[in-house]
Amino acid sequence: MRVDVVSIFPDYLSPLRLSLIGRAADAGVIDLHVHDLRDFTDDRHRTVDDTPAGGGPGMVMRPEPWGRAIDHVRAQPVDGLPRWIVPSPAGRRFGQELAAELARSPWLAFACGRYEGIDQRVVDTLAQQGGVDEISLGDYVLNGGEVAVLAIVEAVGRLLPGVVGNRESLAVESHADGLLEAPAYTKPARWGDRVVPQVLLSGDHAAIARWRRDESLRRTARVRPDLVLALDPVGLDARDRVVLGAEGYELADGRIRPANPPVAH
Repeated sequence: MRVDVVSIFPDYLSPLRLSLIGRAADAGVIDLHVHDLRDFTDDRHRTVDDTPAGGGPGMVMRPEPWGRAIDHVRAQPVDGLPRWIVPSPAGRRFGQELAAELARSPWLAFACGRYEGIDQRVVDTLAQQGGVDEISLGDYVLNGGEVAVLAIVEAVGRLLPGVVGNRESLAVESHADGLLEAPAYTKPARWGDRVVPQVLLSGDHAAIARWRRDESLRRTARVRPDLVLALDPVGLDARDRVVLGAEGYELADGRIRPANPPVAH
């Protein structure tokens, strides 16, 4: 996969050279390129922003340097067109399903906005010329798109073959099956007055798998009830339903719902 990132703070993306993603870049699994937007300006001050049309607070990123940067990225010797991504609090919510979708793309390009964002004409042009995804990490505002790029590239990159050494670990982590992952433990078996659950030391793989499934359901029910309500009841066995029932959920009318929903007033 090729990844291009355009930013006015290219050093902000240096963590992409660390850990698993960094090793994947060194191995050629991820072909990473970071571009400084200011290199595409044409004045001695390297200006990338101006006051908003119609007035108002803050500054907006000018379209001219972005147009040149986009043309530069597209001119790279790569087949096809990049899938452009603009991190934005007004975008589609990022999640594991979208990460898996992006991992199937051979070329991703990120436009990191700052200030009050990028001139909308840039986004509209990308949409017209081949498509653009505006993506949000969550319902909050960051100073720029770089933090979001770090998160998205790591979430996407670790799904690529050859990045994570044990591919089986990807199948049992949080959100892989719509649930949060069960708690994890290691040695020593006793730490102070806290112990590893006995079932994990039993060697009974079926019992361990069941315990992890039960704990995954319990954690999800307590922390992310929205994920429980989104589960497909067809995939739940009798034991799953018992665990969810103990957490206050029931199967009714072909869907999962709270056993005692709040009364409207």
